[in-house]
Amino acid sequence: MTHDIHGLHHTGIVVRDLDRLERTYISLGFTLSPRSRHLLNERPGEPPVPGCTANRCALFGGAYIELLGIVDESAPDPWHTKAMVDRHEGFRLLNFDTDDVEAAYRRLTGAGLRTSGVLDLERDVDTEDGTRTMRARAVHLDPRSTPEGYVGIAQHLTREYVHQPRYLRHPNGARALEAVLIVVGDADFDAVVSRYAGIVQTSPDRRGHLTVVELKEGRLEFVRASDAERALPGEPVPAASYPAAMTIAVDDVAAARTLVENGGTPTRTVDGGFFVSARDAGGAGLTFTAR
Repeated sequence: MTHDIHGLHHTGIVVRDLDRLERTYISLGFTLSPRSRHLLNERPGEPPVPGCTANRCALFGGAYIELLGIVDESAPDPWHTKAMVDRHEGFRLLNFDTDDVEAAYRRLTGAGLRTSGVLDLERDVDTEDGTRTMRARAVHLDPRSTPEGYVGIAQHLTREYVHQPRYLRHPNGARALEAVLIVVGDADFDAVVSRYAGIVQTSPDRRGHLTVVELKEGRLEFVRASDAERALPGEPVPAASYPAAMTIAVDDVAAARTLVENGGTPTRTVDGGFFVSARDAGGAGLTFTAR
């Protein structure tokens, strides 16, 4: 269905208080990878340096949810995370998966999109064989051209160090990141949907009040801001356009709901599952559905 892009690589929730976000996602029944500090480079070809951020991740074997926080205000910030959280915290990052980031970069720039060039990322991770260095490469779209969020295309170079089997079993039964829902201002809706369809090389499909772009693994859902209350009743509106929610596939919806509610988080029923408000999930609405 797509060429150099296969599906969702990861989503990212960005905050200053990583400790609090960790506690939230553990209470929602997610197993998190150990905290890991980022080594980043600002320009292609430069050596990575310790940055101001660290993360923990909820991993599903394919895509993952990154919990990203500022852990050292004095450290370099080559990827401008501080500015991101200064605008607003929450669901800010969306990365697509590729096995050839160079090809994706050439295609995107050839289509006239401004990008960062291909950047390198490293972070040390704990494995059952000791500490190893996770390596990846990514190209970021110029955020001025994607005001709804920070969008990139990422390539694992050491996937086995990220999606370790011991982190793939979640108390809530989560098995996959199935979808991302993006709210888009009405005036920009057609242009934004067209841009994403071009990025992933797949045609959009209208389904009720949603417009859907299917990927080989996962899907993107778009809703006009004027229809957002239908899709996300009562949810916060942090910007004119924004990534709003994710769909998580679980083994047993009833069991997952019981665990979440027993952890103190309210839920509401939706078609095929239940929903946790962005107010209670670090700024990202979470829909849990049957696998």
